[in-house]
Amino acid sequence: MASEIKNQGIEENLLLSEGKILKAVFSKINSPYADLEKHVASLLPSTGLRQSELFTGNKSGVSLESEIRKEIESADEIQWIVSFIRFSGLRIFLQALQEFTKKGKKIKIITTTYMGATEPKAIEELAKLPNTEIKISYNTKQERVHAKAYLFLRNTNFNTGYIGSSNISRTALTSGLEWNLKITTQEIPHVIDKFQKTFDTYWNDSEFELYDINIHKDKLREAIDEEKYSKSENNFSSFSILLRTISKKEILERLLSERAKGNFRNLVIAATGTGKTVISAFDFKQFYAQNPNAKFLFVAHREEIIKQALHTYRHILKDQNFGSLWFSGHEPTNHNHIFASVQTIANRLSQLNLKADFYDYIVIDEVHHIPAKSYRPILSYFTPKILLGLTATPERMDGEDILLDFGNSISAEIRLPEAMNRKLLCPFSILESQTLLIYQM
Repeated sequence: MASEIKNQGIEENLLLSEGKILKAVFSKINSPYADLEKHVASLLPSTGLRQSELFTGNKSGVSLESEIRKEIESADEIQWIVSFIRFSGLRIFLQALQEFTKKGKKIKIITTTYMGATEPKAIEELAKLPNTEIKISYNTKQERVHAKAYLFLRNTNFNTGYIGSSNISRTALTSGLEWNLKITTQEIPHVIDKFQKTFDTYWNDSEFELYDINIHKDKLREAIDEEKYSKSENNFSSFSILLRTISKKEILERLLSERAKGNFRNLVIAATGTGKTVISAFDFKQFYAQNPNAKFLFVAHREEIIKQALHTYRHILKDQNFGSLWFSGHEPTNHNHIFASVQTIANRLSQLNLKADFYDYIVIDEVHHIPAKSYRPILSYFTPKILLGLTATPERMDGEDILLDFGNSISAEIRLPEAMNRKLLCPFSILESQTLLIYQM
């Protein structure tokens, strides 16, 4: 320009000294933004769209969560693949994702139920977003997706991605010492291209199932519970040893003997640690083999016991689809095989529309609680073919007699001393310590 107009005052390249990259296009007419420059800066990632960057999770510099939020604001399509999604992490981006999808933009997310780390609430919130598709791998025994990657596609082809160690959880995205590498089409387009192609391959793989909140809500919750509370197969091999030495040969035979006499309300007393739930599962297995259409109900007062019982029954019956949980946050699709809290059954009993003889086999765990008001409606209403009560401590401090509900008899028992003598439990010592308490009035 200087040579053409012969202006000696122009001594530098104006494009280099004063030129700016076009970052966005906004109409100034009726614009709600007082400062467009400031607004654009709030939308674009602080590290830009051209340059790669490493985030190491320390508190200095730009945080990963703030950068991803800005990536959402400026993207046209989102593709994420992570091992798990926690609601604490999703909540960081939820408002931005809501605004993103309201504009008609699309989101695709791949995740898994591995280790039970994904929270159902997080998936359900994502599923409520328009233009959002979620695919989930339930086959965690073979296909274990450990990828943590976030891709942001733009119509301008200024695509960016983040690949590293952060799943969607608050700690991983904020204070955790996670390393994540930001990549851009402008610097390493072949990596972005491979990212997108690999994501598409997973997306089209039948191993990843499309999630529909109206169809798969219970399936997801049960799969996560199964992962969360599952134990190694070695634990169940020890159960088999225990059952060979005592339950299979003795307690199960005693139960059959009692029923041959016409006693189908059976109380089993077994010391803590000897496998009461396992005994009940093997007993039901025998009954189930002869009655394949049998309806089953397992009742306990604590959620932890209920979840572990479901897991135990599934292993012993060798049916990973057997049974459904029923307590706060868990609603079964049918009532055929239920593991429920006593509070839920008692509160819903009048709404169930089930006949008194609907259940063929009912187990009451920690049955020493049955004098409580919450248990009485259940025992009074249902008339199963078999009622099995399990407890380690039948004697109550208030003098209530639980044997009244079981024909005043104990069908089978193994108390603590006998369990230790048989080496089913290890010996223990009790240490007494004296403590001086001083009360000031």
